[in-house]
Amino acid sequence: MEDSERLATLLDLAQDKIVLVDESGTYKYANAAVERILGYTSEEFVGLNAFEQIHPRDIETVRERFGRLIVAEGDTTDTVEYRHRAKDGSWVWLESRMLNRKDTALDGYVVSSRDISDRKEAEAAHRETKQRLQELAANAKDVLWMFTADWEDVLFVNDAYEDVYGQSVERIEEDSAGFLDAIHPDDREAASEVMARVSAGEAIETEYRVHPGRDYRRWVWVQAQPIIEDGEVARIVGFSRDITDRRRRERQLRVMDNLLRHNLRNDLNVIIGHAELAREEGCPAVVDDMDTILETGTDLLTTAEKERKIVETLVDMESPQHLDLQEVVRETVEMARSAFPEADIDVETPGTVTAIALPEVRRALYELLENAAKHAEETPEISVRLRTVGQEVELVVVDNAPEIPDYEFEPLFGAAELSDLFHGTGLGLWLVYWIVDLSDGTLQFEPTEDGGNRVTVRLPRAD
Repeated sequence: MEDSERLATLLDLAQDKIVLVDESGTYKYANAAVERILGYTSEEFVGLNAFEQIHPRDIETVRERFGRLIVAEGDTTDTVEYRHRAKDGSWVWLESRMLNRKDTALDGYVVSSRDISDRKEAEAAHRETKQRLQELAANAKDVLWMFTADWEDVLFVNDAYEDVYGQSVERIEEDSAGFLDAIHPDDREAASEVMARVSAGEAIETEYRVHPGRDYRRWVWVQAQPIIEDGEVARIVGFSRDITDRRRRERQLRVMDNLLRHNLRNDLNVIIGHAELAREEGCPAVVDDMDTILETGTDLLTTAEKERKIVETLVDMESPQHLDLQEVVRETVEMARSAFPEADIDVETPGTVTAIALPEVRRALYELLENAAKHAEETPEISVRLRTVGQEVELVVVDNAPEIPDYEFEPLFGAAELSDLFHGTGLGLWLVYWIVDLSDGTLQFEPTEDGGNRVTVRLPRAD
């Protein structure tokens, strides 16, 4: 085999497309890779003009670079990326390396090209994703941010920062320490401690007051997450959400709670006290009226107490956590037996059963037991059954109290609108509903065949 034949064989085995072009751009030689990359045989490809096969948007760049290269003095190479038409009419991205030294023996310029279509598609997808993320960040109401692990430099913050924190983006980019200046002076120490914990690798959420221009009356909920690389914190990312309205509603709830707990309770105690005196000293007719007043006043006090529990649940609730429901049932049933010794409460549990729920689930269970014991027309008979069903934990309370009216529980599920039929006695069921719902659970009411009630609480089971 002659040297030229050996060389041709080696060129055909190359993965890159290797061609020879003259100064006009006409292909004078092409190795076998041209068929794999562009679909042409070497024979079909030779004679085509390169500039007629290049995408119209790329041809000017390629022509200019090629022309500049061939007139350059000394050995010079250049690399250019462009789209080349394939035999089927599609476009293939090529990266071509051109050498300005003309091979006199071959009378042309050698150009080596590789297919970079996959890389270009990945780059385009990356650009599109980046653009969409930038659009999301620009239009997000939450403040999105990224800091270095030591909080010394701001790597990214969106425009929402200025509205929420009351500082310009330019200021925090110039001096990241100025970030603390936007936080209420009384909250800065706690915020600094949280920042140190995140730098140490801990994911944190916290709340504090911001915006000096508004006297720090804006509240934000902040979540910060360390990004770990090679076992070290590389960056810190997070967001801040304006929760001023939520804080305002919480304050309004507390005001209403104080009103009911103090003003209403005090006034009712006065009424009940005078009603008791009138019942002791009055005639039989007055005694009957005073009994009604006392019963109504006591019910109102009970309603106020339930309202307080609801406010505490909605405002001060903790996050759902792993709870041993067998222990919860045991403790709660003991409390109910102590409060209602006449009640017959039967319990059946399969052993340790762990669910993910609010700790307040104890209140929900006690409310169901209390409701059953108070409303039973004869000796209260209550059963509590705990079991696991697939990925859920099922807690069933069955009683012999009168059937709960539909209008008491249908509003809980949106099956009926609130109306004049809904009154304070339903607050206990609302308390149960909110605790179960905030635990990502479900609640179901059914009548029993004996005219009692079956209440089923389903909660997520912990793995």
